[in-house]
Amino acid sequence: MNLVATLLIARGGSGESENWQCFDVPFEPGESVLDGLRRIRTSTDPTLAFRFSCINANACKECMIVVDGATVYACTARLEAREMRLEPLRNKRLIRDLAVEIAPPDERITFIDGTEGKRS
Repeated sequence: MNLVATLLIARGGSGESENWQCFDVPFEPGESVLDGLRRIRTSTDPTLAFRFSCINANACKECMIVVDGATVYACTARLEAREMRLEPLRNKRLIRDLAVEIAPPDERITFIDGTEGKRS
């Protein structure tokens, strides 16, 4: 029997009404919620927005989201063979889907054209 993790994900951008989208991903014991999100973006929906950098840049706090009402790191929260509800952090400015602005205002750079960046 193949087990499935069902990820119910809040979708939408800043100023848009929140929509929920359901994704079924194959469940593999030991995988993280981040593994499931990466699988969705790679094989099902490349438009799914979420943050992570621990795999490439050895940074932390990028993948923080809300899973079933609890604030967690997606890289350490374990994927489970059940329905899991994923939402963006509510105390941060929403960019899109699960991606929020994480840099404090005093660490953001405003460029001449008005766009913002982050110090390296």
